[in-house]
Amino acid sequence: MNKNSMNKDRLIIFDTTLRDGEQSPGASMTSDEKIRIAKALEQMRVDVIEAGFPIASNGDFEAVKAVASIIKDSTICALARAKQLDIDRAGEAIKPANSGRIHTFIATSPIHMEQKLRLTPDQVVEQAVAAVRMAKKYTSDIEFSPEDAGRSEPDFLCRIIEAVIREGATTINIPDTVGYNIPHQFGNLIKDLIERIPNSDKAIFSVHCHNDLGLAVANSLSSVLSGARQVECTINGLGERAGNASLEEIVMAVRTRQDVFECNTNLDTTQIMNCSRLVSGITGFAVQPNKAIVGANAFAHEAGIHQDGILKSRETYEIMRAEDVGLSSNKMVLGKHSGRNAFKARMAELNIEFASEEELNEVFANFKSLADKKHEIFDEDLQALVTETSTELTNEPIKLVSMSVCSETGETPNATITLNIDGKEKQSAAEGGGPVDASFQAIEKIIASGVELQLYSVNNITSGTDSQGEVTVRLEHDGHIVNGQGADTDIVIASAKAYVNGLNKMIAREKRTHPQRGKV
Repeated sequence: MNKNSMNKDRLIIFDTTLRDGEQSPGASMTSDEKIRIAKALEQMRVDVIEAGFPIASNGDFEAVKAVASIIKDSTICALARAKQLDIDRAGEAIKPANSGRIHTFIATSPIHMEQKLRLTPDQVVEQAVAAVRMAKKYTSDIEFSPEDAGRSEPDFLCRIIEAVIREGATTINIPDTVGYNIPHQFGNLIKDLIERIPNSDKAIFSVHCHNDLGLAVANSLSSVLSGARQVECTINGLGERAGNASLEEIVMAVRTRQDVFECNTNLDTTQIMNCSRLVSGITGFAVQPNKAIVGANAFAHEAGIHQDGILKSRETYEIMRAEDVGLSSNKMVLGKHSGRNAFKARMAELNIEFASEEELNEVFANFKSLADKKHEIFDEDLQALVTETSTELTNEPIKLVSMSVCSETGETPNATITLNIDGKEKQSAAEGGGPVDASFQAIEKIIASGVELQLYSVNNITSGTDSQGEVTVRLEHDGHIVNGQGADTDIVIASAKAYVNGLNKMIAREKRTHPQRGKV
């Protein structure tokens, strides 16, 4: 029986937030942050987690290895170019995993083969087959991607895919690397490949679509209708350029339209909102209010005729229940009188674990401090507390000690900042166009980092004038880009925290080679 037919009821979800999503400018994550996200993905029952690109740097290698050591229920995948060193590094990184996969790739479009690889088609096929052969030393779960398949010649795709399946590739991923394809075109490509390749029944066909034309989800779903049984996607559609196919949109589209799709996922969709908030908080990439599924307005109804219909029957204007994606948990859970046990229990319900008693004590202390400023503490506040506390507990060279800001009508705003730098306190004052600008200028007088501020963004974590403000800054220096995040009920303090966080990330940022930037 055709393997694709055997698995038609199961759609494999391959999450690449930790690898492709991390390639968003400034979205790099620490090993601890990757583990937090991986645990949330495991809790959601994601089938495959692509944890990173081990050859890119020692940091990437260690992060993949750490995730592989901790995650038990999801397959852990490592990306590798079709090269011996890459594959050996990937194989070593996934060694601790209960279930490990190596995902190897090589470009197959004429422009990539000629201009980038400078290899003939015969050489590309030979290198691809050799890569699969090398990967078999480490695992029997091998995925192969012909990079830029969306612009590759179908005849050549058939040739190289048949060869790698014959060698032992068990998943064939067809990437629309540059987001060039249109749904009916891409769906037809998947259908044709499955029909034309003699041994296509020996592998699961997968797709990995980029969102340059806003069609990543549409292209992915078209491919599923054409026989693909794995979709590669990211939380919140995170990814370089315009991003990747959004996991939450793929999963909920398939689940909601079971009259159209002959397959479904095994995901616990009630964990979607929690994962979305976690990824947004760690990366600093805010979710737009009208984002499908996870946006703040995704289940909001303002038009009177809609409200009337909803009150009479939910199905008149809602095709999904908010509870199905975990939105019902968006409620006030704790306050200033809440004790340690209630706090710890709610954290456990949010699948937040603490690495040590010290970390728990620090987060609880910060929670109490926040509760003194803010009457109602929501789940989003708790997520932000954990992210910020984990930053505080790291040995960062620069710490914000105190700040004083003055801003009044008719006067130039000024700020006085005290920083602790490697154990020594330094203070500086500066004026600026506003209190935030003055604060940044004062910090720069002390640090003299030479960074360029590329982005300054403010989002309220919850509603209300006492809400914590979450600030994201994007800093660039010498070609390196980082995002810094800070949260506080005082937006100026949150801004200073974000800037200091970004400076620490810039200092600690290891130069990562990212050969070919790990594109798929």
